[in-house]
Amino acid sequence: MNTRLEYLHKKIVDHETALKRVKMWGMKMDKVVFTNGCFDILHAGHVSYLAEAAELGSRLIVALNTDSSVKRQGKGDDRPVNKEDARAIVLAALGCVDLVVFFDNDTPINLINYLKPSVLVKGADYDPLEEDQNSKKYIVGSKEVRSFGGSVKAIPLVEGFSTTGIIAKLKS
Repeated sequence: MNTRLEYLHKKIVDHETALKRVKMWGMKMDKVVFTNGCFDILHAGHVSYLAEAAELGSRLIVALNTDSSVKRQGKGDDRPVNKEDARAIVLAALGCVDLVVFFDNDTPINLINYLKPSVLVKGADYDPLEEDQNSKKYIVGSKEVRSFGGSVKAIPLVEGFSTTGIIAKLKS
């Protein structure tokens, strides 16, 4: 008998398993949505964003930065607050998330090229139309997703929610 916790752990997969699921979903004509991030301290802004991302297709894959990848982003010595396995299980618990897959590079470009999602999603602090790869608004993988027939979307951020803001509030 599978427990609910086992079910959540089965949503956290390696790259090869993710590709098998994407291919299986493709045979069912499911539209695969891909997003990525640290999701360090999950808050209402994250949940809203992920729910809206899931609405853009049939299946939502969340590519999750490993701990070492988060550290390289320079978010601070105290980041990530939660270790990657803890962040993954919390994401997997969300009903709108179908798969969680780690990536250890600075960007998810290799994983995007490997999985070839139908839709690539980021928050509205990024611009789907930005073509300058050096711009902070550029969505990594946007050119590639479009090249294999997909689309790129930005979802409005919920005001008043940020992991950095939560950490600052806790410290004060």
